[in-house]
Amino acid sequence: MKLKITGLLLLFSVVGIMAQQKKWTLEECVFYAVENNLTVAQAELDLENADIDKSDAIGALLPTLNSTLSASANTGLAIDPTTNTAINTTFFSASGSMTSSITLFDGLRNYNRIERAKLNAISNQYRLDNIKDDIRLNVANAYLQVLSNKESLKVFKAQYAVTEQDLKRTKELVDSGVVARGDLLELEATAANQEQQIVNAESLILISKISLAQLLGITDYENFDIAEEEFEIPPSDILDNSAKTIFDKALTFRNDIKFALSGVELAQKDLDIAKGARYPTVGAFINYNTRYSDQNRDFLTGEKIPFKDQLYINDGISYGAQINIPIFNGWSVRNNIKRSKISVDIAQIEYQRTKLQLETNVNQAYVDVRSFYKSYEAAQKTLEARRLAYQYSKDRFDVGLMNSFDFSQAQARVDNAEATLIRTKYDYIFRLKILEFYFGIPISLD
Repeated sequence: MKLKITGLLLLFSVVGIMAQQKKWTLEECVFYAVENNLTVAQAELDLENADIDKSDAIGALLPTLNSTLSASANTGLAIDPTTNTAINTTFFSASGSMTSSITLFDGLRNYNRIERAKLNAISNQYRLDNIKDDIRLNVANAYLQVLSNKESLKVFKAQYAVTEQDLKRTKELVDSGVVARGDLLELEATAANQEQQIVNAESLILISKISLAQLLGITDYENFDIAEEEFEIPPSDILDNSAKTIFDKALTFRNDIKFALSGVELAQKDLDIAKGARYPTVGAFINYNTRYSDQNRDFLTGEKIPFKDQLYINDGISYGAQINIPIFNGWSVRNNIKRSKISVDIAQIEYQRTKLQLETNVNQAYVDVRSFYKSYEAAQKTLEARRLAYQYSKDRFDVGLMNSFDFSQAQARVDNAEATLIRTKYDYIFRLKILEFYFGIPISLD
């Protein structure tokens, strides 16, 4: 028994360690965020409510069936429900009825409510899908930010390792009297600055990982980490398409556009419902009822009629139809129609605004891809030039033709160029993924 318990504890420990050591890929982060995000969960509940509304609308077309039962005791003068005569005594009575009614015509309002409920369910689905799209973009941005910070840390550590070697060699030269001690102090200051850069980079990694974990709904920040992957500029032919081509395609599948368009359709259906209130409402009903009284007696024998016999002796059926014609209701129908027409106009304006916003976003993303790629290319050229200048400075420094201050400045320029290259690379990748996303290409770093 002890061996079994020990084995289980060992198994749970291994599973726990594996969970802690998990490295999240971008695809895993996006999938997990969509499945666990609180906003998505709330939107899914709204979608369930929309389905219930559709069920309510369909139910309004069906006949209703209701039953009523009552029992009472009376003392003194009262009406016997079985004979409709006044009696002055103490008696017990009961009655029951069952009524079914149906609306035959109501200006097509019930039909339009069903259509509206269907549209509302579709609209809520578009809203849910649009929320998921936004989450995918936010997760991708946060993920790339972690990658950018991690690459920066690697660069800072590599630079610090080089500085440590220069520092060691300079100490030997100072001890031998070849180089002035001021050069050593300058290098020590450079090393201290690089140590500070490493500390700052580690802090940025932690903060960016926390931001990503929060998007995923994960609170175990200490054990959360992303996969150690190197991402280069992905190949893409998205710029072979014009911004207008990308925008035209985005109009065909973007969920924010579909959601805004469904808003117009919903407003139009609300207008149809409001107009239906101008028409008469026609309904039909059928009612079955029966009653009992302990004072009800057989007029021949004078004996009380049994309960079950009274139920069929005193029962009855009524049926009929009714029509309600709206004539004047304080302009409420007219005003509701006016409000619904205004709502249609508002929804159409919102739809046009959403289209304009999408066009703006696509054009901005298109320009960003071009400009950030140029910035990346410029950063590559700058870094190459800075490295050549640094190597030249290092050669001069090694033979004593350059002081440590100028050499440190050359090193700092390389550091800044490498940091700029990393930042522009991931800025470009993210903008590229945004533009591809508008073109219908799923987010991936492959």
